[in-house]
Amino acid sequence: MNALVAFGAALLAFRLAGLLARRWRATRRPELAAWAWALAAYAVAAAAIAWGEAAQWDGRAFRVYYASGALLTAPLLGVGSLVLAGVRRAAACGLLYAGLAVGVAIAMPVHGLFARHGLPPAQDHLELVPARLLAIVANSLGTLAVVTVAVRSLRRRPLGNTLIVLGVAAAAIGSGVAGLGAGGAAVGIAAGAVLLYAGFTARTAAK
Repeated sequence: MNALVAFGAALLAFRLAGLLARRWRATRRPELAAWAWALAAYAVAAAAIAWGEAAQWDGRAFRVYYASGALLTAPLLGVGSLVLAGVRRAAACGLLYAGLAVGVAIAMPVHGLFARHGLPPAQDHLELVPARLLAIVANSLGTLAVVTVAVRSLRRRPLGNTLIVLGVAAAAIGSGVAGLGAGGAAVGIAAGAVLLYAGFTARTAAK
């Protein structure tokens, strides 16, 4: 069941990423490109959960899950928010970070035995440096950027920014609360993707 839930979440997140990419092609707004890539990474994380739950977790599934879910999603969301706020270098820094994150994910040593089901705890399979430390710092900065930009422009986009903050919270709850497991993480991804997409595409309040 967890594999099916995660697969459904992956399809939903991929679909929403595609819709954001279509909006970017029509408008060329750079924040939409960053957000589309973030939701695509989110979808890959859900797909990796489905892989691990269906075929038993191993180093390959875990590496894909960690790269997309822990190293890329929140930082790319933050890049999109900073671009929207007018931070000129955010896009270039985000591109450089994405390359670094992918390189770390490919090179990081993965050790230990994996349980058949349930999200593998990162501390059981990765050293603190570099992968876990990079994930902690990048996720903290990415989440901070999303929330700060949303709060600062709340009066201009009250509905959209509230949905964005709720989407980030749903993802954090799904992956961070002990006991929810792979199914809970997948539900959190699905709920987060829907809320984030709705927030990104909400209209600005009329003045």
